[in-house]
Amino acid sequence: MGTVVMYSSVSVDGFVADGNDQPGPLFDWLSSGDVPLDASGALTVSQASYDYVRPYWDQIGVTVVGRHVFDLTDGWDGTPPSGVDHVVVVTHRPEPEGWDPEAPFHFVDGVEAAVATAQALAGDRIVEVAAGDVGGQVLAAGLVDEVRMDVVPVVFGSGKRYFGSVDAQHLLTDPDVVIQGDRVLHLRYRVRR
Repeated sequence: MGTVVMYSSVSVDGFVADGNDQPGPLFDWLSSGDVPLDASGALTVSQASYDYVRPYWDQIGVTVVGRHVFDLTDGWDGTPPSGVDHVVVVTHRPEPEGWDPEAPFHFVDGVEAAVATAQALAGDRIVEVAAGDVGGQVLAAGLVDEVRMDVVPVVFGSGKRYFGSVDAQHLLTDPDVVIQGDRVLHLRYRVRR
């Protein structure tokens, strides 16, 4: 089974979006460099960020998100983001009316079932779990292996928390990756078991 990684860009004070679900400057680092991160050329980062992010993205087989993120993005128009093969959506509701049943999206009730589905689809590739409420639930269930953060130098003061509503202590190792990019600090922690 592949590694389960909780991931997102995050403000210094721990938010993945402001109170209006807007990321504000959290993704500015994805257009502040001169090295194309993908074939579109729309994402350009520093060389240090490219060297860290591109190999990680290439290993992701499945992304797990909540229905809220799915709805905010309009389901990425049926095409998984960043070249990911499949998206597993944690939801208690059915897929949207008129949704293309051939789109590589899987609607699953509950985080345990979502991670199991994602691992079956990903094989030995990474299962990426979006930070926020669903990511916090997956962490609380003991299913996260690594926490990756792209820490952006901004303070939101309030908003959507990186770890969602986690209300118990979870120990991480010291960061085994610390990379300074332009307007971002990339960190990777392993979850202590």
